[in-house]
Amino acid sequence: MSPFAVPAEIYHSGLIFMRIGALVMLMPALGDKSVPVSARLVFALLLSLCLGPVAAPYLPALPDSLGAMAGQALKEFFIGVMLGLLLQILTMALAVCGEAVAIQSTLSFAQTANPMEAQAGSSLSSFLSVLGVTLIFATGLDHLFLSAMARSYSLFQPVKAVPLMDAAALAVRTFSQAFALGLQLAAPVVVFSVVFNVAVGLVGRMMPQFQVFFVATPLHVLFGLSLFALSLGAIGLVWLDRYQTFLRLFA
Repeated sequence: MSPFAVPAEIYHSGLIFMRIGALVMLMPALGDKSVPVSARLVFALLLSLCLGPVAAPYLPALPDSLGAMAGQALKEFFIGVMLGLLLQILTMALAVCGEAVAIQSTLSFAQTANPMEAQAGSSLSSFLSVLGVTLIFATGLDHLFLSAMARSYSLFQPVKAVPLMDAAALAVRTFSQAFALGLQLAAPVVVFSVVFNVAVGLVGRMMPQFQVFFVATPLHVLFGLSLFALSLGAIGLVWLDRYQTFLRLFA
């Protein structure tokens, strides 16, 4: 933007900020509720200024009416919200995995504050959510977020109509994949819990006088957490690989 910006430059800057601002408000890590809104706004503004030359060839001309300007701004805002939600949905796989492990290991009532959502959640789910954000920044996947922002202007050009049906289908497919991935990551603990409960039920039937509950519960928690700790490395690597593959679709 020049020192004396013309109306077209101001309009283009506003369009860029509408998309990038909505995306930053919803993307993983930066879009968490624990991050101050003012910090997210400043970061979105800086990104908009940096991505201005990249997005300039795809931006439309200045409309003649206020209604056309508002419609274009809403379209850019919708594209930003759509991309931000898609990037956020797959991170739910770790939360699903944590909840499944907590339920199967009888630790679902162990609640703690989740810094990613600014609300209480199971301890294992909160731990895995923080682990996912840590892996994103430790492995440099946050750079793919910037690439996705830049490439979004070639994938979803402002001069073209928004693919609503394709966006809805992609969101549904991503949500189902995230839920399935969460259950797959928790599969070792789930399988162990099923086998353990069947064995405890057989012992209870064969020895009715035996206090199964007082013996089985501590063993269930101990073995369940031990198996979760042993599979934690595989959980992080598998989720990271799937998330990187998903980001490559946009970056």
